[in-house]
Amino acid sequence: MNAPTGGARWVTLPGLMLALTFVTGVIDAVGYLRLDQVFAGNMTGNVVILGMAAAGGSRLPVLGPALALVSFLAGAALAGRVLRGAVRPGWNRRCTALLAGGAAVLGASALALTVLGTDAHGTRAAAASALALAMGAQAATARHLAVRDVTTVVVTSTLTGLAADSRLGAARPQGSLRRLSAVVSIVLGAVAGALLCRVDEGAAVAVAALVVAVVTALGPLTARSTAPAAGPARTTPSSSSADARTASAPAGTSPAPSVADARTAFPAGARADTPRPGRRDDGSLRTAGSRPARQQRTGRP
Repeated sequence: MNAPTGGARWVTLPGLMLALTFVTGVIDAVGYLRLDQVFAGNMTGNVVILGMAAAGGSRLPVLGPALALVSFLAGAALAGRVLRGAVRPGWNRRCTALLAGGAAVLGASALALTVLGTDAHGTRAAAASALALAMGAQAATARHLAVRDVTTVVVTSTLTGLAADSRLGAARPQGSLRRLSAVVSIVLGAVAGALLCRVDEGAAVAVAALVVAVVTALGPLTARSTAPAAGPARTTPSSSSADARTASAPAGTSPAPSVADARTAFPAGARADTPRPGRRDDGSLRTAGSRPARQQRTGRP
């Protein structure tokens, strides 16, 4: 592979996925603190809330988590549809388009929250649905990019792998740094989102939109830095080996025949005219070609 050159040296796909994990922390902080305790990125929380509400839990939100769950699934399905023809994992134009659309949705949501606020219940539900739509598309895009242990939306599996492969577990430390970085990223995002919500929830979503836009702009650099180099021209084995034998043979001598030459000289099924040794009855040597025709037919001396 070609080595990354120029500004692409510091742009890596795992680094960009960690940035999107930070975005999830910001968005979930906004959803939980300002949008009726709705998780826009972590759907496990919404499913648990809906389950408790179905069991008769009092004062639990239902509309917001339900709409967020449906919107998340819609965003993931849309991204899967767009990425259907992209067989190989890795950044491509479809990933750029999906994340650019997610950044646009987050930007529009930030503007709506700044202008309308979160006083109306319908505004909160609509904002949570829009955020979940963007997070669903982001999660499906990250799934296509297939960076191990960085799903950008959940860290439960990441924490499981971190603990199971630690020194107290299976003692397989490979990937521990990346897993720990994913956990730290979502925690930092949640901290940043909570702090920005004290000022304005629209500002928090605007920061998330800005990060996604930067990731979208830098993503194509990862594809260029990992583009496969053109391989050397292939040569014909028969001609090259023959040329090598001719060049290495001493002056005045012919090169040793190869297996291919032997096959050409003696095709399959052909018999060489090499006499087979034998003895006559008187003890003298004879060959198969010297036997009389009658003896060859009857097999008797």
